[in-house]
Amino acid sequence: MTPSTTHLVLIPSYNPGAQVYATVRAARQYWNPVWVVIDGSSDDTPAGLQAMAVADSGLRVIHLPQNQGKGAAVLHGLELAAAAGYTHALTMDSDGQHPAERIPAFMAESARTPAAMILGVPVFDTSAPSLRVKGRRVSNWWANLETLWVGIGDSLFGFRVYPIAPLRAVMRRQPWMRHFDFDPEAVVRLCWRGVQPVNLPAPVRYLSTEEGGVSHFRYLRDNVLLTWMHTRLFIGFVLRLPVLLVRHVQHKH
Repeated sequence: MTPSTTHLVLIPSYNPGAQVYATVRAARQYWNPVWVVIDGSSDDTPAGLQAMAVADSGLRVIHLPQNQGKGAAVLHGLELAAAAGYTHALTMDSDGQHPAERIPAFMAESARTPAAMILGVPVFDTSAPSLRVKGRRVSNWWANLETLWVGIGDSLFGFRVYPIAPLRAVMRRQPWMRHFDFDPEAVVRLCWRGVQPVNLPAPVRYLSTEEGGVSHFRYLRDNVLLTWMHTRLFIGFVLRLPVLLVRHVQHKH
């Protein structure tokens, strides 16, 4: 596969278990290059991923010595990608939930609309925990309010293509966007900058423990993070409301 000079796949990885190897192999099947940012993992996956990279010129593994959070790992990858001349990054999780087979379609849509962000809208199957499916509706409602319903299909699903330059600019100004709550804050703040969302469906699969699934989601901790994040965003929304209303009217016409 001829490597892209503009678009790459970026996979932040923290203690994902053996499933990460299948995730990376699947991503490489559909795209070149693929970069993995190891976010201070303490399991045995760093050595395994490094060995994969030695045998595969389309795979790059970046190792952060200490765990800094998903957003921090993504930002580190974005900085290196921008320095290497890349303009867009498709982010996906390392745990096997995201559909690698959808990478070409998302990249093609990004190439057609390079100024936009291409957002995955999850299509859940019976493996999805009901609490997670219903709970995300709250965050999605807030994200759409904070952007005047500009068209965010799902604020939490991390399978998406970002234009690198505006996302780097947003993250450099926001010290908060470094952990689990990176995805919804990124999409809201990019909408505020005028980056339009394009929504594409993407099946999501929740792997059981027997299938090698590893989850770092903690219901109380992560919902506290999301509540604090939306509190910040709502304050920002109120301060930006006149500008957002003008832009909303102009976009409708």
